[in-house]
Amino acid sequence: MKSRLHDLIALADEPSSEKRRELLRGVTDLFFTGDAHNQVEMGLFDDVMSQLAGEMEEAVKVELAQRMSQAATPPRGLSRVLAVESIAVARPILERSSALSEDDLLHVARTQGQDHLRAISQRASVPSSVSDVVIQRGDDDTVGVLLRNEGAVLSRAAHEAVVDRAAANPALHEAVIDRHSLPVDLLNEMYFMVESKLRDRIMAKNADMDPATLEAALSAGRKRVAALDGALPADHAAAEAEFRALKARNGISPQALAGMLRGKKQTLFLVALSDLAEIDFHTARKILERRELDALAIVCRAAAFDRALFLTFALLILDPADDVMGKAKAYGELYTA
Repeated sequence: MKSRLHDLIALADEPSSEKRRELLRGVTDLFFTGDAHNQVEMGLFDDVMSQLAGEMEEAVKVELAQRMSQAATPPRGLSRVLAVESIAVARPILERSSALSEDDLLHVARTQGQDHLRAISQRASVPSSVSDVVIQRGDDDTVGVLLRNEGAVLSRAAHEAVVDRAAANPALHEAVIDRHSLPVDLLNEMYFMVESKLRDRIMAKNADMDPATLEAALSAGRKRVAALDGALPADHAAAEAEFRALKARNGISPQALAGMLRGKKQTLFLVALSDLAEIDFHTARKILERRELDALAIVCRAAAFDRALFLTFALLILDPADDVMGKAKAYGELYTA
């Protein structure tokens, strides 16, 4: 090693870029030779390779990053330098290097672009603090990569953030549903957001759960939905009182709900639908406001409303421009399905 070291020292005096590349490769080879290096040696390797790497073109840095990403104890300073280079250089370091600390990853996550965030999201282990930043700054593709990595630790707040985000981004639905660490209440909150095949997955997960645990989770989910939904409508108390009076006097038939919609008594309709379908007011409100016909079909089927009543609801809820009558057959098939 000593003769090799003398050769490298001689190369250090050479000004040409070709000789400098040869020097960097020589020092790198020397780093991977022999036993583990002591603290002083590591410091020297780190300083020399960091300085030389800064002078090299991208192709040389890519080669260096690939090698250093596989080292058991790579130089931290060099790794930090490479981690903020172009993604071609940074990717292997961000995905695999053990040299980067949580603070290093946070720095990259806060200052670099989507490619760097995606590379961090594929690490074997991603701390929850780093996941928080990825979810905050990442686009849908990046967040999807993070969600599919079960080695990424997500806090309760992070799980809530991705569920809220998925409400407006169908591209995230499958990644959220399949996330093993997703709390049960948030899993079931996704139910009315997603298409039928994903609903089947949610129901399959529920079937494997202890009933008491599931009910507790659903109760927690209803409270979160209520909190997100905000204040009740100003006429909610009056609608509740009117509904109780009607129910005590004559009972409420499913068909009576259509009359409430026709009469523009939306809050009364939601109170009645919640009671007859045994769902919470806020879920019913969300379905109506978003005009989610597939979710409404599920609620109507669960409440044993007939198909004609469901189609009446659709006619009254949807915009005339949606050509409800022209699509009645398709909506009827939706109800049956």
